[in-house]
Amino acid sequence: MHIIHVVGARPNFMKVAPVLQALRAYPDITQHLVHTGQHYDAAMSEIFFQQLGLPEPDINLEVGSGSHAVQTAQVMLRFEETVLAQRPDLVLVYGDVNSTVAASLVCAKLGIRVGHVEAGLRSFDRTMPEEINRLVTDQIADLLFTPSADGDHNLLREGVDPAKIHLVGNVMIDTLVRLLPQAEAGWPTLRTRLGLGKRYGLVTLHRPSNVDEPAMLAQILKTLGELASELPLLFPIHPRTRRRIAEQGLDAQAACLQLCEPLGYLEFLALQAHAQLVISDSGGVQEETTYLRVPCLTVRANTERPVTVEVGSNQLVGQDMARLREAAENVLQGKFRSGAIPPLWDGQAGERIADILATNEQMN
Repeated sequence: MHIIHVVGARPNFMKVAPVLQALRAYPDITQHLVHTGQHYDAAMSEIFFQQLGLPEPDINLEVGSGSHAVQTAQVMLRFEETVLAQRPDLVLVYGDVNSTVAASLVCAKLGIRVGHVEAGLRSFDRTMPEEINRLVTDQIADLLFTPSADGDHNLLREGVDPAKIHLVGNVMIDTLVRLLPQAEAGWPTLRTRLGLGKRYGLVTLHRPSNVDEPAMLAQILKTLGELASELPLLFPIHPRTRRRIAEQGLDAQAACLQLCEPLGYLEFLALQAHAQLVISDSGGVQEETTYLRVPCLTVRANTERPVTVEVGSNQLVGQDMARLREAAENVLQGKFRSGAIPPLWDGQAGERIADILATNEQMN
C-alpha cells in the first residue's frame, strides 16, 4: 500500500507525526509526506519538524499565502500533479486547514481514497472557514478517524455511512505524551531564559475575530492588562498580531504583558504544563490543556471540541471581557474544575489508525 500524508500548517505537524511513526511498523506500507507550504514561515516549520522528529517532506508544494480561495486553488493545482505522478492507494489529510479540503477534493475527483484524521469535529459556526473545510472533507472522505465520541455523533447525524467511521482517539495527544518528558527536561532553562517565576499565565490569540477587529483587540488587551496586575502574563505573539497592535496604537495597552516571539512545540508545551492559567482561542490548546488538566479560558463563543468543556478543563468565555475577568479570578482563587482526560486520549491513537489501515480489506 502506498500512502501520501498531506500537511499544510503547524497544527497538522503534531497530528501526522504519530501516524507516520506507527505505520513504519508495517513493511508493506510505503509512505510519502507532502507539505503544501500553507504555513510558509520556513524557520518555524523547520523548528517544528526537528522537535517532532518528522522527516523532511518528500514534496513541498510551496503555495504560500493568499486568500482562502487562492490558497485552496493553488494547493489543488499543485497537488493534482503530485497525485497523478505518485498514484497512491490512499491520501491521509489532517485537521481542518485549507490544505485538508483542497487535497480531499483533488482525490475525490480522481477516484483516490481519502482518510481524514480528526474527523467529525463541529463548531456549528459556518462563519469559520475551518468549519466549511471540516464539513466538505468529511462528506467526501472514505475513512473518518474521530478523536472523540461527539465526532461520531456529528457524522452519523449528517448521514455518513457508519462503516466509514472509526473512533481512534486524539493524535495530538499522542505527540504530547511522547514529547512531554523532553519538554519538562528543558523547562528549567526555558523558565530562566524567559524570566518567569513560579506563577504566570499564558496567552495565545490569533483568530481574526479577536486580533483583526480594532475595538475587540483593544478590549482584550485592556482586560489582559488588568489581569496581569495579579498574575504575570506571557504572550508568545504572532508577527501579524504585533503589527495590528502597532497599527492601532495599542502599544501602551500591551505594555503590561510579557510579549515574546513565537515558540517551538517543546517550549510551548512546557509553558502550558506549568501555567496557572491559559487564555487562548486555539483549538489545539484546548485539547492540550485538557490533557494537562490546566485551566483554559477560551475567547470564543463556540468550540468544535466540546469534550474539552464537558469533560476537560476548558471554559468558553466568548468575547465577553467581564466573563473573562470573572473566570480568571475564579481560577486564581482556586475555584475551577481540573476536569478529566477524555476516553482514548492515551497516546495510542496513531497505532489504532495504523492497525485499521493495515487490516482494512478495502485498502488491499
